[in-house]
Amino acid sequence: MKIDSRIERNTEWLSDVARCIERLEKDIFTLKDVYSFTDELASKHPENNHVKDKIRQQLQILRDRGKLEFLGRGNYRLANRD
Repeated sequence: MKIDSRIERNTEWLSDVARCIERLEKDIFTLKDVYSFTDELASKHPENNHVKDKIRQQLQILRDRGKLEFLGRGNYRLANRD
């Protein structure tokens, strides 16, 4: 597998998870809320057999980029919107 295709796929995952969070339409949400999109994300990414793991990974990336705050015990808050 080419590195470029892996980067593109990872960017696609991040965008897909971010869109799911936006669709929740709330500033504070839970991991369970995001897991409600598991089937949808699995159908968009059939090559991935570990969708919940991937969701958690993307939430960590969004947290590390300052887009989310982890509040503990599966709770998240959107960072200040500009």
